[in-house]
Amino acid sequence: MTQRGSSPLAEYRTFVTRAVREPSTIGAVLPSSPVLAREMAAVVPSTDRPVVVELGPGTGALSGAIAQRVPEGGRHIAVEVDPGMCEHLRSTCPGLEVIEGDAKRLGQLLADSGIRSVDAVVSGLPWSIFAGESQRRILREVGSVLAPGGGFTTIAYAHALGLPGARLFRRRLGSLFDEVITSRTVWRNVPPARVYVCRRPVPSER
Repeated sequence: MTQRGSSPLAEYRTFVTRAVREPSTIGAVLPSSPVLAREMAAVVPSTDRPVVVELGPGTGALSGAIAQRVPEGGRHIAVEVDPGMCEHLRSTCPGLEVIEGDAKRLGQLLADSGIRSVDAVVSGLPWSIFAGESQRRILREVGSVLAPGGGFTTIAYAHALGLPGARLFRRRLGSLFDEVITSRTVWRNVPPARVYVCRRPVPSER
């Protein structure tokens, strides 16, 4: 599956515009780099007809890398809370199914689109701006929709890994998923980042 994308400069302009207008929903310094996007999208199956969900796609910096892996017949669904970003995605990524809504209602949003389970979830959500209960609720929603063998990836910025909030988030992932693998540092991103790859959601926190 391929899709038309905007130029990096256009993506940056859109990102900055939305960040200024809605700072409470934009947590990154810049859109993810192509290198980081490919690392995050590696969890997406490239065979059969997978259903892939992208959380917080923003300008679509991750969307292109995901689309490169989704095979013909697969579905690539983006869940975005910002109406302006939704409009941008619909105009620049015609192969993307855009759902406007809150990730805290992921299961219901997908059910409304006829989807009961998904093969991969790729998240660009700015976890640092969410309260702990909101983080937990979103992660629970992700776990509830993942098919057996499915995977979930999200970003951890390298400079913040030692901070209390980042350590707490990592422990939260460990309590909600049986397997959490941390990637090498992706230096070709601003700021440098790592990717958490999570599998096998557990029914309750340990």
